Amino acid sequence: MGIKLIDKINAEQVASLKDKNYPDFRAGDTVRVSIKIKEGEKFRVQDFEGKVLAIDNGRGNVTGNFTVTRDSYGVRVEKLFPFASPWIQAIKVIKKGKARRAKLYNERTFCSHKAVRKLVKK
Repeated sequence: MGIKLIDKINAEQVASLKDKNYPDFRAGDTVRVSIKIKEGEKFRVQDFEGKVLAIDNGRGNVTGNFTVTRDSYGVRVEKLFPFASPWIQAIKVIKKGKARRAKLYNERTFCSHKAVRKLVKK
């Protein structure tokens, strides 16, 4: 009984995920994620722009998420975004990168984002 209920909830969430229509992006791409943030009684939209380090569990999965990193005033900031999050308003691809790996976790130790990525010329 419990497993069937979980499968039903997952199916509903996967269907709502397909309605979001996110663009195709990969590890190494620079993206801008617009997040809805609640401050007191009001909501505002804040952008987080950075490089995609990894995509975990895929796009069509309810548990799928992606990791974005950026340098903010000399401090490396990483955020993990679930694809099924209701707080994500939009995702926009700023630059396409050509990464040789699916997960760019080794860039956490590099001082520059340009160490692994090549920009694709349009």
